[in-house]
Amino acid sequence: MGLRIVPGTAGGPLATTIARALNTEPVTCELERFPDGELRPVVGHVRGLDVYVIQPTGPPVNDHLVELLLLLDACRRGGAARITAVIPYFGYARQDRRGRAGEAVGARVVADALAGSGAQRLIVVDPHSAALEAMCGIPVEMLTAVPALAAVLEPMITEEAVVVAPDLGAAKLAEHYASLLRRPVAVVRKTRVSGAAVHSEEIAGDVAGRPAVIVDDMISTGATIEAAAGVFLDRGGAPDVIVAATHGPLVDTAASRLGPLHVRCVLTTDSLAGGQIAMPALQVESVAPLLAEAISRLHQNRPLEDLLLRT
Repeated sequence: MGLRIVPGTAGGPLATTIARALNTEPVTCELERFPDGELRPVVGHVRGLDVYVIQPTGPPVNDHLVELLLLLDACRRGGAARITAVIPYFGYARQDRRGRAGEAVGARVVADALAGSGAQRLIVVDPHSAALEAMCGIPVEMLTAVPALAAVLEPMITEEAVVVAPDLGAAKLAEHYASLLRRPVAVVRKTRVSGAAVHSEEIAGDVAGRPAVIVDDMISTGATIEAAAGVFLDRGGAPDVIVAATHGPLVDTAASRLGPLHVRCVLTTDSLAGGQIAMPALQVESVAPLLAEAISRLHQNRPLEDLLLRT
């Protein structure tokens, strides 16, 4: 059974790099957009093949998600033998539970839609919630970019640096970075006021005089990082801050929030095509080698243990 890469419009450059690493060519895809915005993708030959559809579901999330669902259905109807949705950035992962009556559980809705459209397996990278796996009725391979990012961070930091989790939800992630970097951990206590505003109140850990590496799974508005950095500096932390996150939606407010903090480096990945805004301190590492290795192993039915997220 041959292996083929099917690129969505949000995953085009990443899909090309992955295909090159796997010594194959991306399947030719066409996307027709009707005047009212309706999408009609058409995929090339996939019959009898092991197909991997590459499509992050970042901004505009709904357009990219619907395109992914249609691509999966097109591959199924085209006779693909096995279909895997490769979603480096999984939109709606933050909606993994109801915070109040009347809310939807968006992550579950999306997971069901992916399976219903033909996906037989998902590959995601550092999802916002590890609960995503439990929500899906199909296998989910949750990869992590933390080792690759930690390798980039190590020569940037001193022995006095502390790894800072901007909220309790990122504590396990911070521990993973800290174990690889051999540095201590501090955790900020945060209250979310709205989708674009947070309030950080206290920090647990020794930060006085220390530089910080603030880590999270994603940076969207920059509000969480801004609040965490403020508490860190107020508690005597050194004015030397590096930020690392696997995903960088980095909406327009991110630059204005992070700029005044004089962050030395904002390290992220290319899990979102075109998601990064202009920012002098921004450094982008590719997740293509990680995804190519995972796809190669799955195609050959080899284990993934050393590539998976710690849960």
